[in-house]
Amino acid sequence: MKKYILLLLVTSLLITNNGKAQSRGIKIGYIDMEYILEKVPDYAEAKNQLEQKAEKWKQEIETKKSDISKLKEALKTEKVLLTKELIEEREEEITFQENELLEYTQKKFGPNGDLIVQKAVLVKPIQDQVFNAVQDIAEAKKYDYIFDKSSDLTMLFAAKKHDISDRVVQVLTRAEKREQMTTKQRKLEEEKERKQDMIDDNPELSDRQKLADQRKAERLKMVEDKKIAAEQKKADADAKRKQFLEDKANKKTGTVSDKSNTDTTKDGSTNTDTTVADKKAVAEEAKKKSLEDRQKVIEDRKIAAEEKRLKIIADREAAKKAKEDAKNNKP
Repeated sequence: MKKYILLLLVTSLLITNNGKAQSRGIKIGYIDMEYILEKVPDYAEAKNQLEQKAEKWKQEIETKKSDISKLKEALKTEKVLLTKELIEEREEEITFQENELLEYTQKKFGPNGDLIVQKAVLVKPIQDQVFNAVQDIAEAKKYDYIFDKSSDLTMLFAAKKHDISDRVVQVLTRAEKREQMTTKQRKLEEEKERKQDMIDDNPELSDRQKLADQRKAERLKMVEDKKIAAEQKKADADAKRKQFLEDKANKKTGTVSDKSNTDTTKDGSTNTDTTVADKKAVAEEAKKKSLEDRQKVIEDRKIAAEEKRLKIIADREAAKKAKEDAKNNKP
């Protein structure tokens, strides 16, 4: 019945504004309250706490049910051994606990129970924020009517372009962010929000912005690809130069012959003795041997220098001793 009343109300409003509609099209939007509430962090956290309480109440109910079942089972087992008075007393105890359990269940999960009441208390402040945001959006964007899709009003069809739920979530999120900003940051954020609202309200501008962003991304990718190619080219040039210097050094030491020796087989074909890989291996070996020889020469020089130093010290000590001996032997 409530749905039909709401539909009649909407129909009457549309008929009343028929004159206005001829001069300016009626602008209608709708929201999905359930969708908006799921997007609000405070509501999600409070809802989680409420669900934990409900789970605790359910466990308490299950425990009481188990206790009552045990009493019934015990009475059934011991009934033949009990007197009529004891049986009646036990049955009264079971009935009392069943009534108590029923009252507790109604108190927690009934139509006016704690779960419904606390959920209403939880949703109320957030609903007020949503209603305020909807009013601000309706005044700013010149909406004539805004409905709630999740309410009792039956919407047989609703085009997605009239859904302003994301806009409401955006307003709530912005309000929360502004509280943590400085005055300068707030002004910059408001300017950014104004530009974003212009894009959202103008589909052509939004498509143009998307195209511009796409072209910008393509340009950045092209610049990045060129940078990578230049770095690769530089690395190849450095490797080539390094190889050239190594080959030049190897030629000076005579470890690699400039000409490749070829052997002629019996059938007249020629096989190259040294392949490119072999040349590289030979060059590496020659380089290694050259380093070893150089290191050996340095070590030999160090040893010779140390021996010379020790010999000089020994000669000085001998001369000093001879001088002292001559002094002591003098009459």
